[in-house]
Amino acid sequence: MGKEKTKKLKHLDLPDGSLEKSTITLNLGPTHPATHGVFQNILEIDGEIIKSAVPTVGYIHRAFEKIAERKPLYQITPLTDRLNYCSAPLNNLGWHMTVEKFVGIEVPKRVSYLRVIIMELARMADHIVCNSIMGVDTGAFTGFLYMMKYRELIYEIYEEICGSRLTTNIGRIGGFERDFSEVAWTKIHRFVREFPDVLTEFENLFLRNRIFMDRTQGVGGISAERALNYGFTGPNLRAAGVDYDVRVAKPYSRYEEFEFDIPVGTTGDCYDRFLVRGQEMWQSLSIIKQAIAKIDALEGEEATQYHADAPDFYLPLKKDVYTKMEALIYHFKIIMGEVDMPKGEIYNSIEAANGELGYYFVSDGGRSPYRLHFRRPCFIYYQAYPELIEGSMISDAIITMSSLNLIAGELDA
Repeated sequence: MGKEKTKKLKHLDLPDGSLEKSTITLNLGPTHPATHGVFQNILEIDGEIIKSAVPTVGYIHRAFEKIAERKPLYQITPLTDRLNYCSAPLNNLGWHMTVEKFVGIEVPKRVSYLRVIIMELARMADHIVCNSIMGVDTGAFTGFLYMMKYRELIYEIYEEICGSRLTTNIGRIGGFERDFSEVAWTKIHRFVREFPDVLTEFENLFLRNRIFMDRTQGVGGISAERALNYGFTGPNLRAAGVDYDVRVAKPYSRYEEFEFDIPVGTTGDCYDRFLVRGQEMWQSLSIIKQAIAKIDALEGEEATQYHADAPDFYLPLKKDVYTKMEALIYHFKIIMGEVDMPKGEIYNSIEAANGELGYYFVSDGGRSPYRLHFRRPCFIYYQAYPELIEGSMISDAIITMSSLNLIAGELDA
């Protein structure tokens, strides 16, 4: 009797009397720590093998696009922080450049170069998180400890520039709220000087590590054709062999003046995604050095500018608000959201850390957007996750998720 009970628990009786092995439904998330955020994957597993997967998104339900449609333009910046919060400055500056393009604000050269420095630091901070967490998810914690020290230094740079660390609200429409301090420049130079040795040591721990290679090579792979069909962009697309980068395809913030390579993989698997992000950090270091040199070469008024002449959108200095009537008027109009926008629509995008981050902005001439949509890279490529993990083991599903760098803030709508 005991054997018979055990048999019925393990198998499913079919009408013809034969037996078929049953599968188990497993919820991977939304509270499992390995899911890296608040999202759920309903897995059908046969032992350790994943037979099918259904992803679920939207557990946060912040409705930030609808909130943005009730806000004046400058108040939308803090909402963009909450997209990919591992590289918030990229979201902030991408939104500012979209508004500037729409209303016709041209920023000084120095502002563009300062933005490039911040955007590339943010890209490295994001890649540091992704690659070091891939190490943790394969059982290697040491590399994480090496890298987090320098992500912390990047956050200290943010703090010197804008006073914030994670959700930065950095910059303004038209430039920055204040010039970079001497302390900020000291920390930037320290990062550029010290990080190459740390990155080299980190790569030495992983690139030829047999355990890491066995866990990542041939896992979670996708072809270039399938990646394009899904709408992949960023490192995940480049790892599959497509050299698309918004900084080159549609240059912004004077990226056309910089020399850098676009790292490209071949197999689109977890290992290639790790390699691409690692190489992009080297390219970001090179871009930052070039931007510093370009700033040092500026002369005269250009060498001190940190914002555009855009009084309708750029808040005046506080000391001017207290002493000048014109500055007080502009301050009041901006803060109270009383500046009307031209009618029209625009789509503008940047190369964020996870891919093409786009802003589709429609104005009916009012004081807030009529419609606003954010193209979040994670939301686009998360739909491919079931295809990437079907037929693999549960442990492979975790490392595939890590390599994609899924950020829950970009899945929300």
